[in-house]
Amino acid sequence: MKLDGKVAIVTGAASGIGKEIASVYASEGAKVVIADLAPDAAEQTAADFRAAGHDALAVAMDVTNEDQVNAGVSKVVETWGGVDILVSNAGIQIVHPVEEFTLAEWKKMLAIHLDGAFLTTRACLPHMYASGRGGSIIYMGSVHSKEASLLKAPYVTAKHGLIGLSKVVAKEGAAHGVRANVICPGFVRTPLVDKQIPEQAKTLGISEAEVIKNVMLKETVDGEFTTVADVAAVALLFASFPSNALTGQSLVVSHGWFMQ
Repeated sequence: MKLDGKVAIVTGAASGIGKEIASVYASEGAKVVIADLAPDAAEQTAADFRAAGHDALAVAMDVTNEDQVNAGVSKVVETWGGVDILVSNAGIQIVHPVEEFTLAEWKKMLAIHLDGAFLTTRACLPHMYASGRGGSIIYMGSVHSKEASLLKAPYVTAKHGLIGLSKVVAKEGAAHGVRANVICPGFVRTPLVDKQIPEQAKTLGISEAEVIKNVMLKETVDGEFTTVADVAAVALLFASFPSNALTGQSLVVSHGWFMQ
């Protein structure tokens, strides 16, 4: 098992991409922490994992709340003695033209994606450093970490910012064996994306089918959505890679949308 005995915190892990990553990690022997804003969903997910024979712990966590993040990480350390892997995955989406975004919406988007990444990283790093085992920090970016799309100014801004944070953490963590990398998926058919389809159709004045074909999947090589399994496979690679050779990098997983 590639992650045997490792302790992995995954934020936003009660559904979607985060849940799939936690599931793959558990199947590879990790002790997984289901950190999520929805405590009941986190508890149920952790219970399902335990019923399947895995070690799983639920932690209620608003990643924008400093006290909740610190308390959640402390609970993990008290329970399992440390943290080896952090997947900063929690995120939301709001779509408007720039001139229609309120400042509150802008701040909310940046807080969840960037403040959340910073707070969870800051809480985990001392434990990774102290363990002597190193660790892996994985940020959930997007093709929008590299590219822009209409209606997504704060999302694109935040996802670009995660690459900068990753590069700094990679340089600072190297002496302690801590790696930092970014996964950049294309559109993944999750509730977050499903919600955007009618919103974009209304704003752009086109059908939902046209949003899927001509907006979301237009630049892919095969017209296919990226899957949660695709993203989880990359998350396993970053978590299990054995050295600092793979750090400070961003890997696009998008069926060819944005090639670098």
